[in-house]
Amino acid sequence: MFDIRRSMADVSGLPRRRSLRRPQTFLMLDLMIPTQQILGLRFFNGNVDEAVAFMHRHGGYLVAPSGTCFARLREDEPYRCAMLSADLAIADSGLMVLTWRLLRREKVQRISGLKYLKQLLAKLEREGSARVFWILPGTRARQKLLGCFRSEAFAVKFEDCYVAPQYGLEVDDRHVLARIEKDRPAHVVIAIGSGPQEKLGHYLCENLSYRPAIHCTGAALGFITGEQVAIPDWADRFFLGWLLRLIAQPHRFIPRLIRGFELPWLIARYGNALPPVRLRDQKSELPPSPKLRRDRR
Repeated sequence: MFDIRRSMADVSGLPRRRSLRRPQTFLMLDLMIPTQQILGLRFFNGNVDEAVAFMHRHGGYLVAPSGTCFARLREDEPYRCAMLSADLAIADSGLMVLTWRLLRREKVQRISGLKYLKQLLAKLEREGSARVFWILPGTRARQKLLGCFRSEAFAVKFEDCYVAPQYGLEVDDRHVLARIEKDRPAHVVIAIGSGPQEKLGHYLCENLSYRPAIHCTGAALGFITGEQVAIPDWADRFFLGWLLRLIAQPHRFIPRLIRGFELPWLIARYGNALPPVRLRDQKSELPPSPKLRRDRR
C-alpha cells in the first residue's frame, strides 16, 4: 500500500506527519463513556445527543454499520481494521439490537445513522460557524446536496464537496487528503457507502495533521437530500427503514438482505468476541450468498 506519510511532500508540499490516532478501546475507557461490545466492536450505549457531543468535542471518526456489514468483518481485512480503530461506533442495525436483546438479555441503545446525521446537522445549523466537507458517491448526490442546503445557515458550497472515485480493496486518496489538509474543516461527512467509507475515514485519521470529526453515515445523507427514498421518523424509530428501501429498490436490496441473515448466526456463535477471518480457500460455514457489488448504504 502507498505510504502517504513518506511521500506527501512530493505530491502536495505537505510535511510528513505523525498519526494522531488513539486506539478505540483506550479512548472510550479514558472518557468513561457507556459501551457494549458485540462481535469485537465496542458500540456506544448512550443517546444520540451524547454521541453527537462526543464527536463534536473529541473528533476522530464514527461508524454506523448496518446489519449487512458484519459478515464483511470476516472477509475484508482493511475494513476489519478500520472498524476496530473507529473512535465511536453507533448501533444502526435494528436486527443487531433485537438479536442481542433476545439472545443476551441486554439492552443496546439504537442510534440510526439517519437519526445521528439529523441531530448533527441541527447542531451545526444552530451554531452556524463550523465548516463541513462532504465526500459523496457521485455528481447526482452533489447536486441534491447543494439544492437541499442552499438556504441553510451553513449553506453547502461547491468547493466543499468531493465526488469520490471507485475505491478498491485498499483506500489511498491523496487528492481528498490534500484538500482537507488545506481547508481544515471541523467536520467531514462521508456518504459513499459501507465498506469504502470506513476505510476512508480510517485513512484520513491516520494521515491528517489535525483531528476533525469524521462521520461515516452512508446512505443517511441521501435520505435527507432526496437522492434516495425518504424514510420518515416513525419508520426509522420502528426499524422499518429497510422495508421502505426494499420496496423502492428491490433489485439492489434483496441480495443485501440475504447477506444480513448471517448476523443472528454470528451473534449466536461469537457473542462479544471478534469473529475470526475467513480464509478464501476455507469452506463457508453458511450457505453461499450472492456476490455483492459495492454496497451503498
